[in-house]
Amino acid sequence: MMTNMTIFVGDKKILSGSEDEVRTALRSMGESAQAALLFDDENGKQVDIDLREDSAPTDAAQGKAAAPRGRGRPNLGVRAREVTLLPRHWEWLATQKGGASVTLRKLVEAASKQEDPGLAARQAMDASYAFSMAMAGNLPGYEGAMRALYTGDEAAFAAAISGWPADIRDHSSRLAQPAFAMPA
Repeated sequence: MMTNMTIFVGDKKILSGSEDEVRTALRSMGESAQAALLFDDENGKQVDIDLREDSAPTDAAQGKAAAPRGRGRPNLGVRAREVTLLPRHWEWLATQKGGASVTLRKLVEAASKQEDPGLAARQAMDASYAFSMAMAGNLPGYEGAMRALYTGDEAAFAAAISGWPADIRDHSSRLAQPAFAMPA
């Protein structure tokens, strides 16, 4: 899955693009890349990426033993994790064809395919909040902007962020836009 990211240095936006574009831009920045903050545009959270060249030696090339294989089917992306259920839930799962794991995967798939009309709005609110907290948490109007964001008041949000540096204001607003586009 292609992730869109945005680079900020101070209050200036340097670039928005794919992870590969961002990686290339950061490498070209040299030492000044250390001052850069990188945000995942999907969730607004600050992230770090590995800037080492892809040609870095692997453990096998260095003669190190491979890590012991864990549970699940890691080649398929399957990992064992803990699920806490009530005894009646475990009893019901035990009666299902294929067992608990198959039944839980089917239930999760079915639930993930059901449309949640408010999901995009909540994700946009959370992304704008995460970004704004990191970049504008100490700026005037921050608290009012977050109240307006979560109450869906686009005009109040725009007014509260109007004094923020342009690139921070524009990026926060862009991340929040799907929240305001939802019908009341």
